[in-house]
Amino acid sequence: MSVVVSAGVHFEALLADLSAHFVNLPADRVDDAIQDAQRRIVEALEIDRSVLFQFSETAADLVITHFWSRPEFPTTPHNRFASQLFPWATAKLLNGEVVAVSSLDDIPEPDRETMRTYFVKATLAIPLAVGGRVIGVVTFGALREERQWPPEIVTRLRLLAEVFANALERKRVDEELRNALAQVKALRDRLRDENAYLRREVSTLQGPSLIVGKSEAINAALAQAGQVAPTTATVLLTGETGTGKELFATHIHDLSPRRDRVMVRVNCAAIPPALIESELFGREKGAYTGALARQAGRFELADKSTIFLDEIGDLPLEVQVKLLRVLQERQIERLGSSKPINVDLRIVAATHRDLEKCVAQGTFREDLYYRLNVFPIRVPPLRERTDDLALLVWSFVDEFSKAFGKHVESISKENMLALQRYAWPGNVRELRNVVERAVIVATSPVLSIDLPKSSVSAQPSSIALVDMEREHIRSVLSRVNWRIRGNAGAAELLGMKASTLESRMAKLGLRRPAK
Repeated sequence: MSVVVSAGVHFEALLADLSAHFVNLPADRVDDAIQDAQRRIVEALEIDRSVLFQFSETAADLVITHFWSRPEFPTTPHNRFASQLFPWATAKLLNGEVVAVSSLDDIPEPDRETMRTYFVKATLAIPLAVGGRVIGVVTFGALREERQWPPEIVTRLRLLAEVFANALERKRVDEELRNALAQVKALRDRLRDENAYLRREVSTLQGPSLIVGKSEAINAALAQAGQVAPTTATVLLTGETGTGKELFATHIHDLSPRRDRVMVRVNCAAIPPALIESELFGREKGAYTGALARQAGRFELADKSTIFLDEIGDLPLEVQVKLLRVLQERQIERLGSSKPINVDLRIVAATHRDLEKCVAQGTFREDLYYRLNVFPIRVPPLRERTDDLALLVWSFVDEFSKAFGKHVESISKENMLALQRYAWPGNVRELRNVVERAVIVATSPVLSIDLPKSSVSAQPSSIALVDMEREHIRSVLSRVNWRIRGNAGAAELLGMKASTLESRMAKLGLRRPAK
């Protein structure tokens, strides 16, 4: 008691100084200012510890957020709720009452036992309230000896508690405002990204996009596209690389009731495995390291429209499971969120792979295959539609002659016959590239189109690439003694997820050699 009285005017001046310090204090300095005030109060009252509790963001209970203690005393448990530590005192404080304990004999268990555990002999706890709502508690504790809490000290510390409460409330409002502004910025960025995406798509669609041809093979495929386009059925486009599967997807979309909205396109083989899930389904802020803002996925962008999933056979197994849910329930979940989002979209998928063989090899889910294979359309290779070759050549000549300012009047009959005899392993895409080069180097109105030097079919080339991949993965696995996961494991060295590596190993038939 004599210590408190001797503080006298000095303690009054300290409280006035502390209160003035919090006036117009910036939100980012509130926490440091409170902890400094706790230190100065503890030292002025010659006690030992001050603890401030606030309500947790994830639970309706009080947790320690600010703490100061003399260094010779142990700390308090920062990961425990106040109601677990001091149920009796917490109930009173949440009711707006001040709890002043001068002797542990005055309080019930288990509060008494907890205070003994942390060497508390006397404590003063004051609720922090804003507008009649308790937002926290500040405590002052004596650990060396019991002590009294005179009414004048309690009154003055209650005023300081009001200062703390108002400062913390200002900080909370400031943080909410900052978060709201961040969300507005994220929304603005999302709209900017969506607009940029739509502008790219519109630019793409403004280019040559008609399917050129009159052969029986192409007409049969176009007839199928015309049948399915008005429906909402899922379409699976199959065919070799370069046959024009994306043009067929665009054709189906343009004939559908969804044609007023831009079709969203995704090349599943072009997106790294680590990013494809967030690209398709979107992500919440903080879903993973580097996810600084919420991002809408391609499925959300395709709401009320069509999404074209090119090279669907290259989709990782872990993503195939989520795609199956989209097909079944028309719902998605962003990464970092468990809240389902309904999407109204039409799915058109394409692949150059034999998905039935992929199912047999375990690299493509059987249930997903059947969900996708509702209405399959095979896009014929160029070698099966040689009647269309002249039409295609002249459509590309018209396109590139306008683009490059060239004047082309004719192509020799011998040159055209040579083009028709060529196998075109790269199909229409290869033909287009060959014509583009010919127009670039043309110096006369008679266009001469050179055949590609290599006539190796696409299939052996594809096999060679697969063999190269298989040997590369086998080499890395051998180097690490076939250890896939962990630090310096094969997955880390190859720069992919362990689950993705295991899927690739199954697809390539790679198994650890028997000892």
